[in-house]
Amino acid sequence: MLYDWDILTETEHHLHKSKPGIMREQVKVIKLNGNLNATTSQEFRQNITTILESGAKIVLVDFQDVTFMDSSGLGALVLAFKTLRAADSKLVICSINEQVRILFELTNMDKVFEIFPSQEAFNEVLVSKN
Repeated sequence: MLYDWDILTETEHHLHKSKPGIMREQVKVIKLNGNLNATTSQEFRQNITTILESGAKIVLVDFQDVTFMDSSGLGALVLAFKTLRAADSKLVICSINEQVRILFELTNMDKVFEIFPSQEAFNEVLVSKN
C-alpha cells in the first residue's frame, strides 16, 4: 500500500430539537489519516458519494491524522463541498495541521470551509445550535 488512509471510520450523532415532532440531524464523521493527494482523492470522492446516499445532513472531515494534502486533495474537498451543498447537506472540517492550514490560506479556502479546531469544538457548536 502506498499510503496509510482510513476513510470509513464513521460515527453518527443524532441530535434532537426540543420541538413537537422531534427533528433528527444526522452527522457522519470521516477520519482521514496519512496523505490526501492524487492517489487517495478518488477514494475520498467515492466515500463522500456513499455518505451522501446514506442521508447525512452534515459531514465532518477530521484531519487530525493527516500529514500532507496537495492540490488534488484540496480539489477533492472542494468537489465534495459542492456535491454536498447541491444535495442540501454540509461539509465541515476539523483538526487541520499547519501545512493544511497554510494551503487553505494561500488558496483562500479558509474563507469557504467552516473549520473547527477539534471534533469536540464542532460537537459543542452543534449542541448549542440544537
